[in-house]
Amino acid sequence: MTGGNETQDDALLDAVGAAFARLRRRTALVDVDPPVTRKDLTRNQVINIVDEADGEMTVGGIAHQLTVDSSVASRMVSDCIAAGLLVRAASQRDGRRTVLHLTPAGAALRDRFGSQHRQAFEHITRDWPRAKRLEFARMLIDYADAAAELGTPTAR
Repeated sequence: MTGGNETQDDALLDAVGAAFARLRRRTALVDVDPPVTRKDLTRNQVINIVDEADGEMTVGGIAHQLTVDSSVASRMVSDCIAAGLLVRAASQRDGRRTVLHLTPAGAALRDRFGSQHRQAFEHITRDWPRAKRLEFARMLIDYADAAAELGTPTAR
């Protein structure tokens, strides 16, 4: 912990939830080029889930990872398909299942989102010393990697 007393440590850890909520709300307000739309935020979630899947990803898998109903996930996926970002294909493991793959346009949009996230990160941490910025980036990636290992299935 911080090396302080337990009350201070507990208060610090209790503040994490509110910090995550502020982070989610405020990061989207940072001006990036090109600007991020609400539809971009949804597409970014779907594209990243498909891209990061360890194996095949289905609409059911997207619904599970986003904790939404299958009908909601289906609409999100259909939007990405209509925009040319994803394609449906037969599973190589089970031809009765339909899986999702990024198209070249989907990969390009994923990369654009990555650039926008970096712009926001650099803007928000612009007054931080370089060492602090890089250490936070390492720790944030470690945290995200640990969260990804919480047993989330690759497909449903």
